[in-house]
Amino acid sequence: MARTSIGYGIIGSGMMGQEHIRNIALLGDAHVAAIFEPDPGMLAKSLALAPGARALGSIAELLAAPDVDCVLIASPNHRHVEQLEEIARVRPLPVLVEKPLFTTAEDEQRAAAVGRRLPLLWVAMEYRYMPPVARFIAEAGRATGGIHMLTVREHRYPFLDKVGAWNRFERTSGGTFVEKCCHFFDLMRLILKADPVRVMASGGSAINHRDERYGVEVPDIWDHGYALVDFDNGARAMLELCMFAEGSRYQEEISAVGAAGKIECLVPGPTRFWPEHLGAPPVAQVVVSPRDPAGPRVLDIPVDPALLAAGDHNGSTFYQHRRFVDAVRGAGPVEVSLDDGHWAVLMGLAAQRSAREGRAIDLPRGAGN
Repeated sequence: MARTSIGYGIIGSGMMGQEHIRNIALLGDAHVAAIFEPDPGMLAKSLALAPGARALGSIAELLAAPDVDCVLIASPNHRHVEQLEEIARVRPLPVLVEKPLFTTAEDEQRAAAVGRRLPLLWVAMEYRYMPPVARFIAEAGRATGGIHMLTVREHRYPFLDKVGAWNRFERTSGGTFVEKCCHFFDLMRLILKADPVRVMASGGSAINHRDERYGVEVPDIWDHGYALVDFDNGARAMLELCMFAEGSRYQEEISAVGAAGKIECLVPGPTRFWPEHLGAPPVAQVVVSPRDPAGPRVLDIPVDPALLAAGDHNGSTFYQHRRFVDAVRGAGPVEVSLDDGHWAVLMGLAAQRSAREGRAIDLPRGAGN
């Protein structure tokens, strides 16, 4: 594009939206031009992070702004599809939409249709861009000789407080296996270079949010679970999620094993949550363990402190925006496609259905967009 600096229009600037704003400010060739955020408190915080941005009263006003070159959607999950449809109808612009792409089986076809009407649609899967995860992905094939088993474990803190408590309910979040775990289902497909054919899961609520009340409503979001996934290339993957394990040294642990050996990835949680009395927070690592000659090789993967301070995702939000802006300029590809976002939600919905019905759920081949 001709502009020296790409202007973002932000739809939704709560906690995650503000992380995006902080990282956009680090790019150097992009800026936040306009923000639509209905909550006054969140709007004030976001404008403080982007003092050159204008607060606008609707999505229509944001789309009418001539200095908006692309759009970031970071609103509550259940609003994503309708907002994408409005953009496609009023002024089709390149869009970076936060995960999940959609939240219910009923919205699957709407999401697929609107994605094809936009000039560029990128689904925000930040975990791909964490430096230790990116290093793991780059080396996994060589380290394993071909992956047969992939395991993703996230032991973390409970869901944070969000405006309107939308993340406490399945009807607005999509449910834990969609809202939280679509990241990991996306990583499974990316790492294995294959599509899922069967999902079996177990999950529920054990500890978190059980005493909370919102009017007469009790949160129905889950706080732990397992999912097993069979892939069309014969590989198998497992997810283990626990959201009452914030005392862990590492938040995400990923391992892949094949005939030649094993590779692991260890990712700390957000720096701001690390207890000060323990000293410096841990550094992310990748561990390569060949079978012959046996013996692990440990690689520290430090992340720029400025990127760690800009968000809770190990620097990944910055790298994602760097590639998105390149794609907007026509200088790079869309790396997280409509198809990727579609599959991640289908896998999450299948996991939730499996856990409820107590049976494996088959996914038709080619079930993605």
